[in-house]
Amino acid sequence: MLLVQFIDEAGSRCVGVLEQMTLHVLDTYTTTYDLARAAIQQKISLAELADKSRGQRKHAYQDLAAAGRLLAPLDHADAAHCYVTGTGLTHLGSADTRDAMHKKIGGDVDTLSDSMKMFRMGVEGGKPAQGQRGVQPEWFYKGDGSVVCASEQPLRMPDFALDGGEEPEIAGLYVIGDDGHAYRVGFAIGNEFSDHITERQNYLYLAHSKLRMCGVGPALLVGDLPAHVSGTSRIYDQQGQLRWEKAFVSGEQNMSHTIANLEYHHFKYALFNRPGDVHIHFFGTATLSFADSISVQAGETFEVESATFGPALRNRLDLVASHYTEVKAL
Repeated sequence: MLLVQFIDEAGSRCVGVLEQMTLHVLDTYTTTYDLARAAIQQKISLAELADKSRGQRKHAYQDLAAAGRLLAPLDHADAAHCYVTGTGLTHLGSADTRDAMHKKIGGDVDTLSDSMKMFRMGVEGGKPAQGQRGVQPEWFYKGDGSVVCASEQPLRMPDFALDGGEEPEIAGLYVIGDDGHAYRVGFAIGNEFSDHITERQNYLYLAHSKLRMCGVGPALLVGDLPAHVSGTSRIYDQQGQLRWEKAFVSGEQNMSHTIANLEYHHFKYALFNRPGDVHIHFFGTATLSFADSISVQAGETFEVESATFGPALRNRLDLVASHYTEVKAL
C-alpha cells in the first residue's frame, strides 16, 4: 500500500491510497500522523485502518503534482517535534563497488582511515542474530521538520554552502506512541542532500555538511521493506534536459546493517522516545553524482525514482540568501 498526503482544491489536507496514479481519499483521517496514532490506539495495522477509512472521493495524482499540492508523506503540526536524522557507511553498493570496498577494508585495520574502519565494523557486525545488538553505525542529525521538502517543492541551499548534491536513500518514518514505543509507519524514497565539498575538507565537518534540507516522498510505503530495492537517480539541467543518471540499490540485501540494527541504535536514546514525536531517519546510500564530479547548479532538478515507492521524488535546487543575526548579550 502507498499513501500520499496532499492539499485538495479547497485547501484542506487529505490522505489518499495511491492505486495506478489515482488517489482514493480517506474519509476519517486527514493526515498520516492521525492515521498512525489511531492505528496505535486501536491496535490494528496501518493498512487495515486505511482500507476501512476509504471514501468515494478520488484525485488524479498527476494533477496534484502539477499544481504543487503534494505534502511530505509524514509530518507533525509542530515542526520542532519532528526529528530528521540518518546513518551513513551502511551500503555495499553494486557488485563492482562491493569488490573494491572489500579490498579497501581488508588487511591491517590500523592502516585504514576512520571512515573505512567504521565501514569495516558494519560489514563485520552490522547484521547481528535476531535479539542481539550489532555494532552501531555512523549517525547524524539533519534538522527538524522544517527541513523536509515534499516532491515538486524547491530544495533550498544556503549561499554559504560549498556544494549541494543528492543522496538517493530510503527513509524510515516513525511515530512515538503514548506508551513511549517507536512505531514504524512505513518507508519513503528520499533525497538526503548534503554539502559534499564541506565534508571532504575534513570528515569532522560531516555534522555541518548534513545541516541542509532534504526531499522525502511523495508516497509512504506501508509494510515491510523489500530486501532488494532498485532505483534511478537523475539530474536535469535548467532546460529540462537529462544531465546525469545512475542506478542505485538499497534494502538489506545491499546493506551492511539490518534495518532493525539501525533502528535500535537510534531509538535506544530516551530523547528519541518522547510520546507524540515524529522521526524521519535516512538509511544511507552508495550512489551520488558528486562521486562522478558533478556539481549541481541552482535551477537544476533532482529526481529520485524507484518502482517500489511509486511516483518519483522531484525537487529543483534553489540558492537562497542566509540570514545571520549577530548575537547580542543581555
